[in-house]
Amino acid sequence: MEELTAFQRDLLYIIVGLDEPYGLAIKDEIEKYRGDINNGRLYPNLDRLDNLGLIKKGEKDDRTNSYKITDLGEEALDDRNDWENKYYTPNSASTQAST
Repeated sequence: MEELTAFQRDLLYIIVGLDEPYGLAIKDEIEKYRGDINNGRLYPNLDRLDNLGLIKKGEKDDRTNSYKITDLGEEALDDRNDWENKYYTPNSASTQAST
């Protein structure tokens, strides 16, 4: 995960969370969080994740690519969640501040 950008990590979370992720569905979801994203940013980052083996790109139809998280991608997300939870869990900041 250390070689990924925050944008690429966000893409992994979206892909694992969607039922049948494809380019425009992923774009719609990430734009809810990050605002407008152009295709010139989205698709090269999806290709990078595919090249790293974190997702698998397939064909939904002649014009649409589908994306699926791989075991390696899920492992990377699990590792990231473990690392984040080491430092922050919901309400942990307020609990620490009161002690």
